[in-house]
Formats: sequence, C-alpha cells, structure tokens
Amino acid sequence: MSLKRSTDTSPLLVVKIGGSLFTSPILAQWVRALKTYPHRLVLVCGGGPFSNAVRDTQKIMRFNDIAAHEMALLAMEQYAIALNNLFELELASSTSEIQKLHDKGRIALWRPSTMTLQASELSPSWNTTSDSLSAWLADQLSASALILIKSIDIKTTNTISELVANEIVDRSFQDYLKKTPTYIAGPANLKNALQLFSQGAYPGTPLFLCSQKIAS
Repeated sequence: MSLKRSTDTSPLLVVKIGGSLFTSPILAQWVRALKTYPHRLVLVCGGGPFSNAVRDTQKIMRFNDIAAHEMALLAMEQYAIALNNLFELELASSTSEIQKLHDKGRIALWRPSTMTLQASELSPSWNTTSDSLSAWLADQLSASALILIKSIDIKTTNTISELVANEIVDRSFQDYLKKTPTYIAGPANLKNALQLFSQGAYPGTPLFLCSQKIAS
C-alpha cells in the first residue's frame, strides 16, 4: 500500500538526485527512502549520461551554449523518464501538474523544459545545470527546503562559495538559491535517511552562504 502524504499547506521539499548516481545501487536506496517522506515532495534529476552526451557532441558539432542548454534540459527529462519507469514515479512539467499530484498525495518528478525555457532569468549555459535549476524551482514553489543528493560525501566545507570553487555545485547555484534552506547529502547519509525522511526530517549537511557562520 502506498504512503498517504499530507497535502495543501504541508512542508514542500525539493530533492535533486545527482545524475552520476545512474550506475550506483544507492540510487534505488535513495528513492526508497524518499518515498517514505510524508509531505509534499518534488524530485529533480541531473542529466547523468544523457547530459554528458550533449557535452561530448557539442565539442564535435560546435553548436552554441543556448542549443546545448536546451539539449541538457531534455537530458534531465530523459533521466526523469527512466526513474518514472524504474520506480513508478509520476512526471510533472508545470506548477499546476505538480500541484495536481500533490493534491493526490503523490510525488512529483519534474520535467524542466516547459517551465525553464519560459524563464528569462535563467542563463542558458553550462554554468546553470540541474543544481541551479533545482534551486530555482525550490524558490518558484516556495519550498520549505532543498536537498542535493550527490554521489560523493562532502567533508571539507559546507559554504556554498567553496562548493562552487570545488565544482561540487555549478557556478550559478548561489545566484538562484535565494532563501531556501539547503542540505547536501552523500552516500554516508543513507544510513539514517529512511528514518529521517519518514519523520519529515532531512538527512545531510546544511549549506551556508559565504557571509553566514559555518556550522561546526
């Protein structure tokens, strides 16, 4: 029997699932844990191998970054379609479709092209990837929190500026984050992820702007 999620004014969580998890068995473990979250949930996919194919092809064909950006959005959608098939998650292309799924107590798996191609504030370049788009979406939805699930554990820092410098998140991420509380999670956080999600809590390490105090 599927979990009955709270709707309407319940907390809304946006979770970005890293594209590099596509070869890892922990992808299924993360999805299993996420499905226990009792409130409104939107999943954003990275581009994974589909995005890498765009990068490789751009080097050969030399189309511009505007075209590459639109292709990369479709790469995210390809990943989403794969998760839709593998884990019985339902796709949503707009805020109204997300709302309809939440009204039914279901998880929304975001297809970004429709919303993002209409957003003039989004820069069509490789500096604006799925990390930035998940931050932008979290702001659009007035999300309670954003979690970035990565394929590696982050041990050196939890300031966003240093994560950008270390290429853990993309260069535009801080521009689109706004005020959404944000966490970054890696494989080590899986140990208690199911328990935390089932309680409506968040696994991972909180992120801070460079002007904020760094957590100890």
